[in-house]
Amino acid sequence: MSHPIDLDHLPIFDHHAHALLRQPPVSPESWLRFFSEASHPDLIRQHVPNTLFYRYAVKALAGFLGCQPTPEAILTERIRLGEPLWARRLVDDANIAAMLIDYGFRGSENYDHAEMKTLLPCRLDPILRLETLAQELVLQLDTLDQLLDAFSAQLEAARSQGYLALKSIIAYRTGLQIEEWSSLEVEAAFQAAKEQARGLGLVRLAHKPLNDTLVLRALQIANRQRLPFQFHTGYGDNDIDMRLVNPLHFRPLLHNEKYRDVPWVILHMGYPYVRESAYLSSVYLNVFVDLSLAIPFAVSEAALLLTQLFGLAPTSKLLYASDGFSVPELFWLGAKVGRQTLSQVLGELVESQILSQAEALAVAAQVLYRNACDLYGVALPDVNE
Repeated sequence: MSHPIDLDHLPIFDHHAHALLRQPPVSPESWLRFFSEASHPDLIRQHVPNTLFYRYAVKALAGFLGCQPTPEAILTERIRLGEPLWARRLVDDANIAAMLIDYGFRGSENYDHAEMKTLLPCRLDPILRLETLAQELVLQLDTLDQLLDAFSAQLEAARSQGYLALKSIIAYRTGLQIEEWSSLEVEAAFQAAKEQARGLGLVRLAHKPLNDTLVLRALQIANRQRLPFQFHTGYGDNDIDMRLVNPLHFRPLLHNEKYRDVPWVILHMGYPYVRESAYLSSVYLNVFVDLSLAIPFAVSEAALLLTQLFGLAPTSKLLYASDGFSVPELFWLGAKVGRQTLSQVLGELVESQILSQAEALAVAAQVLYRNACDLYGVALPDVNE
């Protein structure tokens, strides 16, 4: 039997996460929804308590708090501590040294960047979420040319404004078969979005010619600046068409010279398209794979998923992240499951003599923080390996 490798001393660079809610959950019912991508309230109430991730989370958090393994007991302690102290304790215990935060999810319900920096005891940098930006611009501007100019200007200035990466959720909206469209088709899509904005006072950008055009414009800017570009792929909530989010759809773009210098990050392992993601990272210089969401949500198959990635993906291409959102428990649980899984899989690779002990520790450091430091140009001080 292989022996797990102790990785607790290695810091984590969580390169893909979200801001915390201003109003934290106060009941087991309101807490449940953060342990699933489901949205139907009856499904959450009846079935999320029967998922392995939720059962694991309750036991792990109760062990950390020293309370009974029930959601009621955990929430009692959580409320007693207060959200700021609770969040700091979790991030400190997880040894999270840095995080990149996407503030485009849930908007004003969440803390903003300045507030998050006072809340968490680690380095924080923002990610620019493209579809949220574009929706705001559609509401403000009257013509397609104005939209494209303003969108491009914002992206050109992203680095100077402190953003370390771009992110697209086009997978949720119109899928990953991203194409070029005629000017007439893009104009018609813009007019449809604008009509929705006028009628509802808001817009959900799901007009394929316009979505594709904006992402292609962003890729050109990212290519010129070598700005990392994160793409949601695979697993998500129930408004995503899983047939359209296989990262293999990126292949035509990856062969296009216009985008060859974009540091391309496949989020969520592409789950369930994990081997496809590993393959892409093994044959395209600029493709990286993120471990989030599948780890920790698919907790019982986490070791299998990581093993599948290790099958082809260079270890220099793999990036730990939690995709934690809304509550700090997910930052901590992601780190806990991520370290445990990495420890188990690396121990097995040492046992089978594929890696030496020293190589396994070096791989762990790559995945947990080194690769992200290199990709995003971040230095973590006082790292003790």
